[in-house]
Amino acid sequence: MATADQYAIKSDAQRIPSTMQAAVYRGVNDVRLETVSVPEAGSGELLIRVHSCGVCGTDLKKIATGSHSAPRIFGHETSGVVAAVGQGVSDFREGDRVVVFHHIPCGECYYCRHKTFAQCSTYKKVGCTAGFEPSGGGFAEYVRVMDWIVRYGTVRIREGVPFEQACFVEPVNTCMKGIEALRPQPGETVLAIGQGPIGIILGVLARRAGAMVITSDLYPERLRIGESFGLENTMDASRTNVVERVRELTEGRGADAVILAVGGNSLIRTAMDAARPGGRVLLFAQTHHGEAIIDPAAICVDEKTLVGSYSASVDMQAESVRFVMNREMDLERLISHRFPLRESKQALDLAAHPQPSSMKIMVQPGATWGARAGEGTPQ
Repeated sequence: MATADQYAIKSDAQRIPSTMQAAVYRGVNDVRLETVSVPEAGSGELLIRVHSCGVCGTDLKKIATGSHSAPRIFGHETSGVVAAVGQGVSDFREGDRVVVFHHIPCGECYYCRHKTFAQCSTYKKVGCTAGFEPSGGGFAEYVRVMDWIVRYGTVRIREGVPFEQACFVEPVNTCMKGIEALRPQPGETVLAIGQGPIGIILGVLARRAGAMVITSDLYPERLRIGESFGLENTMDASRTNVVERVRELTEGRGADAVILAVGGNSLIRTAMDAARPGGRVLLFAQTHHGEAIIDPAAICVDEKTLVGSYSASVDMQAESVRFVMNREMDLERLISHRFPLRESKQALDLAAHPQPSSMKIMVQPGATWGARAGEGTPQ
């Protein structure tokens, strides 16, 4: 296990450069390494020197579909070190190791009062930028954190906790929100379709709630990784009819709850079919609008419930921080590849076209100054 000394940081009191490298989105599937200006921290803001940033599926979809205007700098699962403190900031100082959320709601509007935080207009504003339209900015050497994120969405990394582990605070939060929506109960059977990093985290959280979890994936390699986290009831979807097998394991009923952690709409019908009458289905990765085949009688006659969950919940921020910082899950083991910033295009390409052996992909602008030896290259 790494020690705190292995994560010692060079002083950020040294002069901040005027320019930096960043992975700039210029259009559909067009991301380029460019030299851009380092943003400045304004009043109430922070400038973070980025160490690591996880590649998220939502960023990949934006890059692949051109749903957002260019230019932008994506990346929002960001950890690093405070490089500069804006006027009026008293809770942080230069050298603090932090992880940041990029969305935080207002807490006062109609949607916040009804705990639907992701629909809050303030929440929809991105509060971290490395330049251009705010879009996260983690795929750059420095990122500016705006005032409301500094106040409510910036978290110190506990001593001895690696930057990479800390990057999972926001993804874990989204998973906790999804599990709360699904409401798995002790003794229930939960099927988790998809065993990428998010599917594994969701499975672990469902098991944590007391459910008996069954997992399925097309790649045996991913099922084996899930098994190492205690998800031992696995199905190779390339060889097994998942719906039939789940019914065999549940006296013909189907799963009490199903988690669909695979992007796209093609498996929605499968997830619905795998759920028992009166069961629940969580759509977790369907983040783009489009047509999907859903049997309306499954919802009406069979009384199945279709549940959606998107993004993080401020109500679960403290719990997700505790989970990650206490290392209830060794989340670093989900990382299969680490890329320096100069190879960010390769990192995004691999994440967009996952291989059996690829799991969580990290872009590490600060890999040369704060990581363990050898982590600056893919492995």
